[in-house]
This record gives sequence, structure tokens and C-alpha cells, in this order.
Amino acid sequence: MSDSKLAGQFFDAAIGLLERVRDEEAGAVAAAGAAIADTVASGGRLFAFGAGHSSLAAQDVVYRAGGLALMNLLAVPGTLGVDVMPATLGSALERVDGLAGAVLDSSPARSGDLLVIISLSGRNALPVEMAQNARALGLTVVGVTSVAYTTGTKSRHASGGFLRDHCDIVLDSKIAIGDAELTADGVEAPFAPASTVVTSALMQAMMATAAEELVARGIEPPLLRSGNVDGGHEWNGRVMQEYGDRIFYRH
Repeated sequence: MSDSKLAGQFFDAAIGLLERVRDEEAGAVAAAGAAIADTVASGGRLFAFGAGHSSLAAQDVVYRAGGLALMNLLAVPGTLGVDVMPATLGSALERVDGLAGAVLDSSPARSGDLLVIISLSGRNALPVEMAQNARALGLTVVGVTSVAYTTGTKSRHASGGFLRDHCDIVLDSKIAIGDAELTADGVEAPFAPASTVVTSALMQAMMATAAEELVARGIEPPLLRSGNVDGGHEWNGRVMQEYGDRIFYRH
């Protein structure tokens, strides 16, 4: 069987995007990592939010081996992905006014914490209001989005603004509008989205920077180990006990 030409094209496209964000977003990644380290060092808590497939990159940094134990998922019921039926409900909920405020008000988030909001388009009411309300509460807000959408689409929020307009730090994933890297003869729609690959890489780069920053300040990064490695459970138990008041996925 011959190698797939389209598979190779997808890998090339993804690698190209990763190289772009590595080079062009280095300053934003450094700023986000420093902000996370600031929050950890000052006793704050960390949260990540994303709706639909953007939630995958948020989940990727919560309760995982090699990740910061303090990163919590800020979940909005019905918007995490295809676990809700019908799946289209999740997309509809992203456009509901007031939902973000209700979620934040009932969450443990408070002034001094940090929230990473992931939204590819950044145009729907949910991520925009989440950023607005979080900053009003005194949280530092990091947005991970595709800035291309701000010039190629219209906001669905009443303010006319996008996620990037309400963040302290913005990381641009460089993903083109429509999130599909390939086209081919005989295929009527563009396909092969790369946003998950690139956004997850930005998240992990941010976490790595935060660990580096904490070490530079003489603070041991509260990292989790794999439970499939000898001693992992014991290590994680110690970390979770030490930071239990800042970890909410255990309650």
C-alpha cells in the first residue's frame, strides 16, 4: 500500500502551523506562562474553559501526567462536546446570553485566580461573556483563539466584540477560518482540521513555561506523575494533599 499523499499534506500543514506559533507567539506564550506562575506563587487557582472541540485542549491540561495539578476544568454543562444529545445543543448553548455569568457565579473562581479561555472563532456569546465576567471578578484571563476570525467573521455577541478583545493575554493559533487544512478533487468540503493539534501544543508550551518560571523563583512546580509508573500514585497523593484547597476535580 502506498503512503497517503493527503496524510503527508496534513502533517506538513500541522507542522507548518506549529512552527508559526512557536516563532510568532513566543512572547505571548512567555507572558501566559509567567502569569500562571504568578498565580500559583500567590496562592491563586487555575482554570481552563473551552466549548465544543475547543474543550479538548482545555481537558488536555487538567488532571494529567506531566501537568500542573492546580489546573481545573471550568465546565459548562452541555458544551463539553459530543457527550450531550443532540450534539447540536452544545453549539446552540454557546450562543446563549447570560450562561457564562451563571456558571462563573456558581464556580469556585475568585479574584486572584487565572482562567484560560479557548475558543477557535472567539465570536460566540459564551467565551466573550466568560472573559468579560472573569475579568470583572478580578481573574487574569488568557485567551487562545484564531485572530483571523476577527477580520473574516462577525461577532455573535451583543457588544460586537470577540474573545481577544476581553483578555489580558492573547495567543493566536493562526488557524484559518473554517478550520480545515486540506481540499481534494472529489471532496466537496474542506477537511482535516488542525486546531486541536495546534491549540493543545500552545497549552502545553504555556504549562512548560510556567514550570520553568516557578523553578526560577525557587518554587517546585506542583506537577502530577503518571499513575502507571511506580510511585506515581504516592507522588500524586502528596501533591493533591498539599494543594487540596486549590484542586476542584476531586470534590
